[in-house]
Amino acid sequence: MELCALFRGIVPAAAELSATEIVALAYDDRRVAPGSLFFCVPGFDRDGHDFAAQAVERGAAALVVERQLGLGVPEVLVPEVRAVMAPVAARLSGDPTARLQLIGVTGTNGKTTTSFLTRALLEAGGIPSGLLGTVDQIVGGQRIAAERTTPEAIDLQELFAQMDAAGDRACVMEVSSHALALHRADAIHWDVAVFTNLTQDHLDFHETLEHYFQAKRLLFAAGPRQMIVNVDDAHGRRLAQEFPQALRVGLYSDDAQLRASAVETHPSGARFSADGRDWAIPLPGAFNVLNALCAIAAARAIGVDDEAIAGALPQAAVAPGRFEPVDAGQDFTVIVDYAHTPDSLENVLRAARELTAARVIAVFGCGGDRDRGKRPLMGEIGAREADLAIITSDNPRSEDPEAIIAEVVAGIATQDAQRTSVITDREHAIREAVALARPGDVVVIAGKGHEQGQEFAGGVTVPFDDRSVARAALAGASD
Repeated sequence: MELCALFRGIVPAAAELSATEIVALAYDDRRVAPGSLFFCVPGFDRDGHDFAAQAVERGAAALVVERQLGLGVPEVLVPEVRAVMAPVAARLSGDPTARLQLIGVTGTNGKTTTSFLTRALLEAGGIPSGLLGTVDQIVGGQRIAAERTTPEAIDLQELFAQMDAAGDRACVMEVSSHALALHRADAIHWDVAVFTNLTQDHLDFHETLEHYFQAKRLLFAAGPRQMIVNVDDAHGRRLAQEFPQALRVGLYSDDAQLRASAVETHPSGARFSADGRDWAIPLPGAFNVLNALCAIAAARAIGVDDEAIAGALPQAAVAPGRFEPVDAGQDFTVIVDYAHTPDSLENVLRAARELTAARVIAVFGCGGDRDRGKRPLMGEIGAREADLAIITSDNPRSEDPEAIIAEVVAGIATQDAQRTSVITDREHAIREAVALARPGDVVVIAGKGHEQGQEFAGGVTVPFDDRSVARAALAGASD
């Protein structure tokens, strides 16, 4: 496509651009092919403008810039490079989301479980569906490893085009606040927007909870055909006030239009009533009932009938690392969960409490180079909700693991301190929790869930999977 046509309606002076033929898009100079349009994206650590010369050497036919570089190829000067990436990518890809039904799921917690459940319900309703999220990317029924919750705009539009070509008719997508704030999720034709909740997280990026909320709000401001909002959450109630056409779901709110009652939770799932019928899900915990309500509402909005939903929900595939049991035949329960925020840790530990009259043992920490404000909150919650709490490393990244742990421990109340211990090495912490477990106990290993590596300073990631470590600990305990 000619450069001028690619930017028509996107930048004011598009007609003045050259007729240079563009065959591909890139934001990483290492991925530039001859005929590419290279976006000079100012990043957090590196500025794409500094790599424009390398991009031209590799064959970039034109550049999108925020300042003139004079490298001998056409330059499209814009106020913000990120803001034009998505519409340009959508145009070159043939606007694939116009031919897909798009469900966007946003919120601090519950995005992955809600997305997995929703896709399962769409498939049960005869609607082939892709999935884009933290754990998996599924295109045409084939799984692709996910690098981040929401890919960059160019990659996203390529994935949508692949789904369209593979025969998918819908896509369920986790939409992170970063993606919304950084324009990755622009130029998408949303059919359904789902809001699960909003609690403290990512304030290293957003700085304030209000900025975090405003980023989430962008998904609804984009004008989806149907909106689904959890009104048990204070920010959900605010969204429902701003967008009164939204369908309100909840367990406790009198304002909920789709409301669960008679909730019963057990080790292998939960049962509840809503809209005059009974439902079952393969996940325990009231918070997962809320996720299921969102999924039911989303599937209905796309046209799946209740019979198909009710039949598929109990057998729906559970997202890896989301309240995932590790069973080696032991006489106690081991659960691995991605809970890495104060709210999600509290929800998971309370769900574990509902499963046993014995003890709850928690293993958790906090990630480095992320929102420091949540660390003492998680320490307080973990020590309060568990009978025994072992504070350990999560992904320390560039920070000192022991310094992170000290900030977590600082939040622990005096009366709970005697039931907590610190084991910096995560593998040792998991092994100790398993060794301490008695019949009937529930061991919750929180924070990393599906992740298969542990991140340290210098960008070093070592292989590490909580589930594998737990299985090895259980095998050792049985020897």
